[in-house]
Amino acid sequence: MWVLKIPLWPDRIWLSALIVTGAVVVTRTVRGALHGKWASDVVATLAIVTAAVMNEPLAGLIVVVMQTGGEALERYAEGRASRAVQQLEADRPKSAHRLRDGDIVDIRADEVLVGDVIVVRAGELVPCDGVVIEGTTELNTSMITGESLPRPVAPGAQVSSGSINGDRLFQMRATAIAEASQYERIVQLVRSALDSKAPFQRIADRYAVWFTPITLVVATVAAVMSGDYQRFLAVLVVATPCPLILAPPIAIIGGINRAARRQIIVRNGAAIERLATANVAVLDKTGTLTVGMPVVKDVVAAESFTREQVLRLAGAIEQGAVHLLARTLVDAALVENQSLPAIKDVVETPGSGVEGRVGNDMIAVGSRTYIQEKVTAQQDGAIPEESVVGLKAYVAINGHLAGIVVYDEKLRGDVPAILTDLNGLGFKRILLLSGDHEENTRAIAAAIGISEVRGDMTPEGKVIAVRELTAEGNRVLMVGDGTNDAPALSAATVGIALSGHGGGVTAEAADLVILVDELDRVPIAIRIARRSMKIARESIWAGLGLSGVAMLFAAAGYIDPIPGALLQEGIDIAVVLNALRASAGPRGSNQPPSR
Repeated sequence: MWVLKIPLWPDRIWLSALIVTGAVVVTRTVRGALHGKWASDVVATLAIVTAAVMNEPLAGLIVVVMQTGGEALERYAEGRASRAVQQLEADRPKSAHRLRDGDIVDIRADEVLVGDVIVVRAGELVPCDGVVIEGTTELNTSMITGESLPRPVAPGAQVSSGSINGDRLFQMRATAIAEASQYERIVQLVRSALDSKAPFQRIADRYAVWFTPITLVVATVAAVMSGDYQRFLAVLVVATPCPLILAPPIAIIGGINRAARRQIIVRNGAAIERLATANVAVLDKTGTLTVGMPVVKDVVAAESFTREQVLRLAGAIEQGAVHLLARTLVDAALVENQSLPAIKDVVETPGSGVEGRVGNDMIAVGSRTYIQEKVTAQQDGAIPEESVVGLKAYVAINGHLAGIVVYDEKLRGDVPAILTDLNGLGFKRILLLSGDHEENTRAIAAAIGISEVRGDMTPEGKVIAVRELTAEGNRVLMVGDGTNDAPALSAATVGIALSGHGGGVTAEAADLVILVDELDRVPIAIRIARRSMKIARESIWAGLGLSGVAMLFAAAGYIDPIPGALLQEGIDIAVVLNALRASAGPRGSNQPPSR
């Protein structure tokens, strides 16, 4: 107006800006209303429309800025959607080698037919479910069962798609096409779990259910009784629920950032609120409560041999083997011996055992069947096998059964304290679900004090268990680390993946990902989530309380629209400053710093 000396232009510019920018908010709100979604946006939309009709563009524009700014923060807090199914599909077996008339032909995995003879080479994924017909090897089944111990297979053994072959070729006969195999069932489980998960209602909309009608009633009554329709607009602008729109995402973003400083990645804002309300914990065993890598639990020596002798010689010969347990046995032997003797003439039979010479002694380490073939001498005082429980490797020295090496999983040292912490946080039930054998799972559970335990669980079984708990009205927290846990992580109210050794589909299926191999980050994440939501609710109530007082003054005619809009933004600033506390730890916090 000062430059052009045309009084009408400033009003037209302001009003045009309100119409253009406000149309976005109004259109979105109307579209939602037509679909039955009456959210916190309704009051803001009415304020924008009323401001345009009554030619109060500045008041309307202030509402537009705060409304769209709050929505931008919400979208930032929501984060990206999980790519669990895409990750699973990317990792699925893609090719197979079909044996027909003595020729090996490379085909796609989805071209395998039931009855086809398939050749699986060293290091390859098993393309479909089947039965071994020739060859022996060891399979890494961790993607399917979650168990890190290798599984020896020989002719007649059932194998599942998604297992990883060891270092020896074998042949199998397909018993199911790829689309009906175990790995594909896991893909479908994750997809159905994600699709069936209840949509998340933002916290602002839950509070708006009662605040919005109260605002409309007060604004209408004030205008009708006074005959001054400026009061209608004034009430709307001071009652525009910006505290509802701003406080939750700012507090949640603060919690997300605080969690990230502790190597806890939160995928979206909804995960913070879900985690804050969880009251039942479901834990995987291998890689979650245990470190996943087996350790030597005991060495039982036969008569005429000593424990130290068996461990030293077995550890020495295992230096020439490549399977998983060999490294464990070598490490155990080195703990008690500064060095191990030299070996020669080492021959390994994958899936069975290894033998070789240490000096003039012939040493063999392997399965019971393998060692029975190596034991040629009759001896007294044989080891009573029923007294040795657990995964075992047998040791023969010069044709005599010399001893048995017993393996066990290494329990995380801080597990009992973490379980106590979860109980202190109000978790009413803690369950252990594992794909490992029932007796092994129950032994671990007994050692740490978990009473609800199930072993031999398939991925489908874990999903069923989680859904049963959810159907009972529980809010389930699931903690796991393997591909077999991905469906249950997706089905739970909130899933946490331990990803210290790599992410993959497990991390994609989870709502939170812990980047370090430390289980104690779980209760830390819970505390961060609960504090963030507590601050969000405090900010909401403080903001709505101040807005409510201002609304009464506006209804009485003491506050005009533009001052009311500015007053509302002052309230918003106070709410924002309070919500920002979520990004900092509480005073006197003794939580561990990031590493």
